[in-house]
Amino acid sequence: MFWLLALLAYLLGSLSFAIVLSRLTGNPDPRMSGSGNAGATNMLRLAGKKLAILTLLGDLCKGLLPVLVAKLVGLGLQEQAWVGLCAVIGHLYPLYFNFKGGKGVATAAGMMLGLYPPAALLAALAWALTFYLTRTSSLAALIATPLTLPLVAWREPEALLPMAVLTLLIVWRHRGNLRDLFAGRERHF
Repeated sequence: MFWLLALLAYLLGSLSFAIVLSRLTGNPDPRMSGSGNAGATNMLRLAGKKLAILTLLGDLCKGLLPVLVAKLVGLGLQEQAWVGLCAVIGHLYPLYFNFKGGKGVATAAGMMLGLYPPAALLAALAWALTFYLTRTSSLAALIATPLTLPLVAWREPEALLPMAVLTLLIVWRHRGNLRDLFAGRERHF
C-alpha cells in the first residue's frame, strides 16, 4: 500500500496548478516568464491575485491530500511523511511538465499541515512575518521551512528523516535565490 500511495502522491504532485491555470486562462507559462518558477509567487507577478491564490490552494492540497489518505489507510507517521515528500518531489520535478516544476513551498506546507498542524502554523507565521518585514518570498520560505524542523523532530521524531530531506530539497531548489540574496539582486514585492 505504501508504494502505491507514494507513486500516486508523486503523480498528484506532478500536476502543476500554475502551468495548468496559465494555459486555461491564456497567461504565459510561468516557467518561461517572471522568475521562471511554477508557483504561487510567480503567478502573483504574472497573472494576479486570483490565479496566485488558486495556485497556492492547489499546491497546498496536493501536499495535504496524500498525507491524509496515508493516515486514513493506517500508515505510520514516517510512512505518511515519505508519501507527502513524494508529492513535493512531484511538484519539484513533475512528470507531466518535463521535470521542470516549482520550488515546493506550498506543497510542503500542505504536507506539514497533514503531519503536524502546529508545525505548519509555525511555518506560516514565520513566512508571513519574514515576508512582511522583507517583502521577499524566497527569504520567507528559506526561514520558515528549516524553522519547523526542530518542532517536528521534538513532537514527531519518526518524521525527522523525511522532513530533513524536505528541508534540503527546498534549500536546494532555492539555491539561485540564495545567490541573489547574498548578491543583493533578489526580487522583492
